[in-house]
Amino acid sequence: MSSLPLVGVSACLLGQSVRYDGRDKYTALICDELKQYCRLLAVCPEVEIGLGVPRAKIQLTQVGTSIKVLQMPELRRDVSADLQNFAIEFIKQHDLSALVLQDKSPSCGVGNTKLYSPSGEEIGLSSGLFAATIMEVFPDIQIVQASQLQTSEDIVQFVKKLETK
Repeated sequence: MSSLPLVGVSACLLGQSVRYDGRDKYTALICDELKQYCRLLAVCPEVEIGLGVPRAKIQLTQVGTSIKVLQMPELRRDVSADLQNFAIEFIKQHDLSALVLQDKSPSCGVGNTKLYSPSGEEIGLSSGLFAATIMEVFPDIQIVQASQLQTSEDIVQFVKKLETK
């Protein structure tokens, strides 16, 4: 069993009620099929940095030349450094082969998370800060979004990529 690759997975995809609204995003295909080929390690960066469940939403906000993760509604709490530090420590602590992350999340999304101006206007898309930090600091770790694993064949192809690394 320990020879199976270790894959970090957004905890909400594994059925843990860790989302801001106290819900999950349980994905049977990931839970049932991926675990046949990999050891799964649940991670919720937002909970890990101390944000509660339920909690006020966070959002990606362009502040000058930086993208910050600010907690709503007043945008007063900046959790950017916490997410970045957690991402680095998480990767250092675990010998991960890959990550499967929740789409459109301000912490876990990859290129598909709404980006806002400080006034609250949607101005584009970006990556969540946990994912972006890992992609920048540890570029060799494969990251896929849950939306990329929609069929059994997607799971098989994902696992084959892990075996070639």
